[in-house]
Amino acid sequence: MLTVVNEDGTTPHGSLIDEIVREGARRMLAAALEAEVKAYISELADQRDDSGRRLVVRNGFHQPRRVTTAAGAIKVKAPRVNDKRVDETTGERRRFSSAILPPWARKSPKISEVLPLLYLHGLSSGDFVPALEQFLGSSAGLSPATITRLTAQWQADHKEFMDRDLSATDYVYVWADGVHLRIRLEEAKAAVLVMVGVRADGTKELIAMTDGYRESSEAWAGLLRDCARRGMRGPVLAVGDGALGFWNALNEVFPQTRRQRCWVHKTANVLDALPKSAQPAAKRAIQEIYNAEDKERAAKAVAAFAKQYAAKYPKVVKRITDDEEELLAFFDFPAEHWIHLRTTNPIESTFATVRLRTKVTKGAGSRAAALAMVFKLIESAQERWRAVNAPHLVALVRAGARFERGVLVERSEARAA
Repeated sequence: MLTVVNEDGTTPHGSLIDEIVREGARRMLAAALEAEVKAYISELADQRDDSGRRLVVRNGFHQPRRVTTAAGAIKVKAPRVNDKRVDETTGERRRFSSAILPPWARKSPKISEVLPLLYLHGLSSGDFVPALEQFLGSSAGLSPATITRLTAQWQADHKEFMDRDLSATDYVYVWADGVHLRIRLEEAKAAVLVMVGVRADGTKELIAMTDGYRESSEAWAGLLRDCARRGMRGPVLAVGDGALGFWNALNEVFPQTRRQRCWVHKTANVLDALPKSAQPAAKRAIQEIYNAEDKERAAKAVAAFAKQYAAKYPKVVKRITDDEEELLAFFDFPAEHWIHLRTTNPIESTFATVRLRTKVTKGAGSRAAALAMVFKLIESAQERWRAVNAPHLVALVRAGARFERGVLVERSEARAA
């Protein structure tokens, strides 16, 4: 395709490099759609009518449409398929639907991820169009009215999520943390309270997300009681930092759940109380504890830490020894799960990017909209979460199986047989 290039390297549609990127994206998308259709038709090549003619064939192209992508707005002509097969159940004609470019799609999912980030940066709906126009080269389909409808829909999605029934899902492990993002929340001390769980099949899933003042016991208890009311069963193990609010609430709502303190938070808490010269050695000593081969060796490492630092820093040592039981709880579970259970990393890693991309915004903003934006970001990140190691062992944990040194202990009746 020939393009007129001005002396300054620009074209009638923006810079030359942007146009090259958009043209490359258009060609790649066209090739991908063509390959998808060819694979679909080839797979069904043996499907023929009584006259021996194929039931699934190419049928030209759909009408061109503009799709907004991260490379900009590009014009797409999707291949069309004539599928004459009839669904035996419904009696209706079957239809080919592209997984790459679904019907009526006008923007890529990545654009949907950009919108909440822009809101958290403080942009109003009226600012979205010029901001995205400069970034994408087009504002097609992203008018202020569209943004307003999207934010309203995301708020409705968050509300529906927080009202859903939890009785059919069993969360065996739970991570809980109060994340301070400094976004558009009504209270300056407000935090986003987040709970992520591991289902019996080993997959990770967001359980609940709301805001709470100072991570208080009342805020956490309200969240946990709401989950229990909607049918959530008490988890076997809960992982969290040292904030008393969550643990007090857990003791009230799910008293049978065991506790595991986060080693990342605990390490930072201990090192902050030591002079910088002592921190490297203390960090190595702490790592010897949670990286121990089993609980017995971890207890010996705790004793060694206490012996090394008790004389000069008795209060620092107490930060480890007073919480020893809760710090070493993860050793009573499958060894394959230890790396997942000793920290709140599933929450911390998810919010790391959000923290980097958010800043203090002027004006009160909308609490509901801000929470909805964070919810959509987590929802998007959740698609990339990996299941825990050895997922088949999670169900055994719920069933009450006993593990010693991280290995399953056969029940007495099984040994007797």
